[in-house]
Amino acid sequence: MGRVTRPPVYEFFSFLNRKCHSLGLVSNRPFAAAGRSVPLLRAGLIAGIVVTAALYPLAALTGLGAKATAHAVEQKTDILRTALPAETSYLYAPDGKTVLTMFYEEYRQYTKLSDMSPNIQQAIVAAEDNRFYQHHGVDPKGVARAFVANARSSGVSQGASTLTMQYVRMALRDSAKTPKEVQEATQQTSLRKVKEMRMALDIEKELTKEQILERYLNSAYFGHRAYGIYAASQIFFSKTPATLTPVEAATLAGLVKSPSEYDPITSDQKDATGRRNYVLDNMTRLGFMSPDVAAAYKSEPIQLKLTDPPNDCASIPKKYNSWGFACDYVKNWWSAQPAFGENRLERMDKLRRGGYRIVLSIDPKIQAAAEQNVGAQDNTGSPFANGIVVSEPGTGRVKAMAVNRTYSLDLSQNGPTSNPEADPNVKANYPNTVAPLLGGGTLPGYQAGSTFKMFPMLAALDSGMKLSTSFNAPYTYKSSVYDGWAPSNASGAMTGNQTMWSGFGKSVNTYFVWLEEQVGADRAVRMAEQLGLRWRTDVDKEQASPAKAKKWGSFTLGVSDATPLEMANAYAAVAADGRYCEAIPVLSISNRDGTPATYTTPGGVQREIAKPRCRQVVSADAARAATDAARCPTGDTPAKGSCGGWSTADSVRGTVGRPVAGKTGTTDSTRSAWFAGFTPELAAASFIADPDNPFNAVGDGQSQIPVNAVARTLRDALKGQPVRQFTPPSDEIVG
Repeated sequence: MGRVTRPPVYEFFSFLNRKCHSLGLVSNRPFAAAGRSVPLLRAGLIAGIVVTAALYPLAALTGLGAKATAHAVEQKTDILRTALPAETSYLYAPDGKTVLTMFYEEYRQYTKLSDMSPNIQQAIVAAEDNRFYQHHGVDPKGVARAFVANARSSGVSQGASTLTMQYVRMALRDSAKTPKEVQEATQQTSLRKVKEMRMALDIEKELTKEQILERYLNSAYFGHRAYGIYAASQIFFSKTPATLTPVEAATLAGLVKSPSEYDPITSDQKDATGRRNYVLDNMTRLGFMSPDVAAAYKSEPIQLKLTDPPNDCASIPKKYNSWGFACDYVKNWWSAQPAFGENRLERMDKLRRGGYRIVLSIDPKIQAAAEQNVGAQDNTGSPFANGIVVSEPGTGRVKAMAVNRTYSLDLSQNGPTSNPEADPNVKANYPNTVAPLLGGGTLPGYQAGSTFKMFPMLAALDSGMKLSTSFNAPYTYKSSVYDGWAPSNASGAMTGNQTMWSGFGKSVNTYFVWLEEQVGADRAVRMAEQLGLRWRTDVDKEQASPAKAKKWGSFTLGVSDATPLEMANAYAAVAADGRYCEAIPVLSISNRDGTPATYTTPGGVQREIAKPRCRQVVSADAARAATDAARCPTGDTPAKGSCGGWSTADSVRGTVGRPVAGKTGTTDSTRSAWFAGFTPELAAASFIADPDNPFNAVGDGQSQIPVNAVARTLRDALKGQPVRQFTPPSDEIVG
């Protein structure tokens, strides 16, 4: 007669019987389990809940409850095979090496097992699962030990989870998409334990021990926001996992069981030292080190070298403080990218959990020039914000974002707001702020004045009108198109026959209201939209609507709000021969595996997210014609026409020292002042206004500040570079 093969669960109960019998914890009453008769634990010795927790899961593995859990296990196993824990995203300076800050909910950087010291691999096995290399995901002997220990203590003094089972729990938690799934992954129930064991057995068939150990060490929580062994090594010892010593590894491994109880930072280290020594003793029993070596390590005090990892834009180093505004724009830009999720919440979750490597587009030389030239105009003790944004024509990449403010969440030293209608307890935006004063957020911006004259001029040129189009502009012009609206010029010296060159150079309101009538205000509005402007106030949205746009005559005078980011990018399109590129604050974005982050276009084409996204908005000849006219305000000489003898910012050409175009802009009572300018290489827009109170006029005396900020920044940014010329417009469009 052949040998009878006993099921594993019978072997477990036989082992359990022997253990319990040796401790005097059994009676002779039988208990049927898995078709066999085994002694029953003495009645009343162990609470029923302990029996359930210890016996039911093992029985379930052989069939009991299998139908109830099979479907869930099948669903989750595929997730566990590929599940990656949340990982920190890094923001780098343009050199791709200097870390500016990180974004995370769980500070973690995935590390390969080959990049971890053998010490931490041995220590975690010694701390959490001595039989890790012997079992197949579930350890019957471990369950038995826990059962007996819990029985003797009349409570729960030991657990029975293997490293594999713990990894299953962490992977389910990390892959959960809803709070309910998180709860199901971590709740203390027998059903959850059954699923966990079933999946652990399945996972051990799919992954090697080394793969499981690698995933475990990258998922475990060590306390103090340290998720995974890389973060723990950094936070507690300021080193990489590859260089952990045995005593450091034992300290970290000891934390996993209870990060708060064994915390060596906030406690007196007594409990942490005891737990570390327990791990060292286990490492000795497992043959990882000799007793003498372990004894020497146990005599050492825990010596920490703490690191506080930065998180989010407010943590950017002081040296790069002004880069915080660009960092903030990265977040706002990211939250608007469909490639990262269906809504803002999903996209920001990707940023904080996706392990991306993001390289900022800010150019250090240009940023330094921008910082110096806004800082030189005004101190942060003023309610008036002077800011500048520099964009790269042909790519849309943001090269500088600077404002005369300190990027900080600490508003304690800020004075009261200048807005008389606000609560007196409301703080002003200076000297500290994190408000997106330069654009890219939800703030509407500032009225941009005559910088908007670029849009009707581009619309007119693109529709076939000539640069030489002339009109005898009166001091006051009563419009029959705009229901009798009668705007005036800023000066009587602007009266007379004007062309696009002289009208733009002198900023003749009545010429441009007439020009806008010829081309249609709605076409000017649509041109601005094609060049990236967005309407954020209710008034602007209503006026820009199809029903109202044709009558929006004051649009050409810049009554709408805009941000310097938008204006720099719009003028960059003119410099790029009419090719508009979306503003983009990054040079590259890499996935956690090092591959470029991509998205799929509506046409099914896969593209890198960080690549420029450009389109031709106006013809190259129209853009070149607009550039030629825009040389007049700066004191430069156009290639084809006459500026009419004077201009509104004639110092710019001398300051920049090379061909330059641009436009000034002021609003009623000079509540804000602007200048947008460009060379073939760079475009910049600067403003000065009170972000807290738009009715707090900056005054004519400060209207030159944005002009100087742009001119000096372009000068300093391009110093040492070859001088490039603008391409002249064709004779046909000149007229």
